[in-house]
Amino acid sequence: MISPESLRNIIRISLEPLGWWSPGAEELLLMTAAHESQMGRYTKQIKGPALGLYQMEPATMIGAYKNYLNYPGRRGLAKKIVGISGVNGPDRGQLQFNPVYSSIMARLKYWRAPGALPPAADIWALAEYAKDHYNTHLGKATPEKYYAAYRRLILV
Repeated sequence: MISPESLRNIIRISLEPLGWWSPGAEELLLMTAAHESQMGRYTKQIKGPALGLYQMEPATMIGAYKNYLNYPGRRGLAKKIVGISGVNGPDRGQLQFNPVYSSIMARLKYWRAPGALPPAADIWALAEYAKDHYNTHLGKATPEKYYAAYRRLILV
C-alpha cells in the first residue's frame, strides 16, 4: 500500500507538467485509489481485467490512446506523457505497476469527462463525480463506497 502523502506527491509531479493538477483533481485521484485498489493493496482486479492503483481496465487505457491521444493535435500531449512517465503508448504492465503512468491515465479519464470537477473540500460531490465518471452506472461502486474509502484511507 502507498501512503496518502506519497500518492499526493506522485499525483502532483505527474499532473503539474500537463496542466492537469488542481486540488480537486488531487483529492479525486486519492479517492479513486482508496476505493478502487485500497491505495495499492490490489494491483489486479480479483475477478476482472482492471489494473493498478486506480483499477483501470486495459481497454480504457487503449481507448484513451486510440480515441484521444493519437489524434494529430494531441501528439504533443502524448510526448509530454512519455517524458513524465517513461511510457511510450499503452502498456498493461506500466498501468499495473507504474504509479506515475497510472495517475496520468486516471486523470486523463476524468479530464475527458463532461463538466467541471467539484471543489476539493466537497468530498461527497467528489464521490458522486467518481461514480458518474470513473465507474459505470452498472458498476458495483456507489458514491457511499467512494466516500467511505476516502474517509478510511485518506483522512487517517
